[in-house]
Amino acid sequence: MGESTVKTQEGLRGRTATPSPIPEEEAVAGAATEAGASTEATGDRTLLQRLRAPRRPRIRFEILLIAVSYWTYSLIRNAVPEQKAKALRNADWIWDAEKTLGIAVEQTINHAMNSVTWLIVGMNYYYATLHFIVTIGVLIWLFRRHPGRYAAARLVLFATTAVALLGYYLYPLAPPRLMNGQHFIDTVLRHETWGSMASGDLKHMSNQYAAMPSMHIGWSLWCGLTIFALASAPWAKILGLLYPTVTLLVIVATANHFWLDAVGGMICLAFGIAVSYAWYGSPPYRLPRHVDDDRPRRQRRRPQPA
Repeated sequence: MGESTVKTQEGLRGRTATPSPIPEEEAVAGAATEAGASTEATGDRTLLQRLRAPRRPRIRFEILLIAVSYWTYSLIRNAVPEQKAKALRNADWIWDAEKTLGIAVEQTINHAMNSVTWLIVGMNYYYATLHFIVTIGVLIWLFRRHPGRYAAARLVLFATTAVALLGYYLYPLAPPRLMNGQHFIDTVLRHETWGSMASGDLKHMSNQYAAMPSMHIGWSLWCGLTIFALASAPWAKILGLLYPTVTLLVIVATANHFWLDAVGGMICLAFGIAVSYAWYGSPPYRLPRHVDDDRPRRQRRRPQPA
């Protein structure tokens, strides 16, 4: 009796301590679910990392992207209402603020440069052409020599330009040459040169009251910093620093911008650098110079020997 009771209790304890087995189908299904969730999360992270990772640029895509982006920029910039009265009031305010700060010397520079005909004519053409030529040239140089840094540097330029459009809309500003009663000289009209889309017969094709911020400074400073950071030759680094400096003198001498317009362009560039840094996690110039080509390589078919 006692022995039988002991065996029965031990059997009960054994059955109680042993966990009930999970059906094989449920175990397989649970493992598959966990694996799927893990793979999905890893896939999401991989996709994000792929989007943020530098990659080799494609020439056709870049040409199309730059062309469409500049067309869109010009369309939006010129679609902003000119608001002439407000733009002239803002110009008066800028001029008075610069006088208070003791930096209102644009008129002196404008008249001094205008007195040297060959110099001011050269500045007119500089203002009209190098803004595009140098910027495109730097983009091509990055594309060919620094493909790993190209996309991040291009993002800086695009973000800089995009935020400038906001400035044109929120703060219409007349350039000094269009101010009333301040005796600034429109050097393009005075010397009858082709030097500005906002003068002469071309003035109706461009918004004349979009002087703040100055993208001549934003773009030229982007070019200068890029050349200075990545060029190996000392003379190239010097030219990189000189380019935005000379551009600053040109935009003032031709009465197209105030000093403070240049400050606005610098702020836009700082924003562009911040956007690129936030996306790529590094300044463009610290990214690898070269990246592996992630495009599928086409295997060339070799003729089989007969």
